[in-house]
Amino acid sequence: MRVLLVEDEQPLAGYIAAGLRKHGFVVDVALDGQAALDKWELAPYDVIVLDRDLPVVHGDTVCQRVAEDGMSRILMLTASGEVEDRVDGLTLGADDYLGKPFAFTELVARVRALGRRSARLRPPVLRAADIVLDTSRRSVERGGRLLHLTPKEFGVLEQLLLAAGDVVSAETLLEKVWDEYADPFTNAVRITVGTLRRKLGEPPIIQTVTGAGYRMVA
Repeated sequence: MRVLLVEDEQPLAGYIAAGLRKHGFVVDVALDGQAALDKWELAPYDVIVLDRDLPVVHGDTVCQRVAEDGMSRILMLTASGEVEDRVDGLTLGADDYLGKPFAFTELVARVRALGRRSARLRPPVLRAADIVLDTSRRSVERGGRLLHLTPKEFGVLEQLLLAAGDVVSAETLLEKVWDEYADPFTNAVRITVGTLRRKLGEPPIIQTVTGAGYRMVA
């Protein structure tokens, strides 16, 4: 799940981003409203965690622009916790509202819940042959055997399972599983697919389509 965190307090933004990444999210950070809109126009975010009181472009304007598009879910994260503020945020198009300070476990749960409601609808459990991937529990089994995957391996497998046999390009995997700082010329996707194949074991289930990408074969 790809998340855009929009928070103008840089230390807080770094803390939230690091915590979300530990829970398996791909996170990009914007420190003002204009930077948020610039990033949102370039990448397919599932959820936007949006501070309301932002410099350059106000969070309310960002919320309205994103809500009009309808492809990303919005969680307003702000110190304004009064009922009127929550109503205003939801009226502007936010899908959920969480006041500061907050419990990080609640933030993670709310982001995951919004991701499940994303326009890019994804089932909570993905299957192919004897592979079962549970997005909520962040677990993968093959033939009943629990596999220990890195966040990147998990993300690549999730994207391949979501494609349901269609080819997924290395560029798409890089966009959806890595963050905005990933080098487009890196061989990280090829290396990650290689380690994922080894962990999945036999029979092989990830096929390389020369010049196109990768797909799952049942």
